[in-house]
Amino acid sequence: MEHVKIKGRVLEAGPPKVIQTKKGPRTISNAVIGDSTGRVETTFWGEKAGTIKEGQAVEINGAWTTSFRGKVQLNVGRSSEVKEVSDAEVPQPSEVPADSPTAPEEERRPSFQGRRRGGFRPRRG
Repeated sequence: MEHVKIKGRVLEAGPPKVIQTKKGPRTISNAVIGDSTGRVETTFWGEKAGTIKEGQAVEINGAWTTSFRGKVQLNVGRSSEVKEVSDAEVPQPSEVPADSPTAPEEERRPSFQGRRRGGFRPRRG
């Protein structure tokens, strides 16, 4: 899902770190953001990494979601907007439910690695 908008409280905020991707090294930071419906793991990419602090009340526009191991994750990147909002607009950490959004596990094609394919092969020996 693209163009996601969320308003919530930063419950956890990790420091920026560099990871290796198919496109080369990328800077990210991980956070957990909560609102009155629950909490979601969030990855901040590139220049957005490390821009929020634990306890902050934020509004994020232009984020997108992905799923990994059955969990929905929010992603914040170059075209996303992050701004601080009033504390009164979002719940306090103790008011955020522990629920996290789930997503169906993506179907995976069966692996044929290690399986024998083809016709009859006589035994040697």
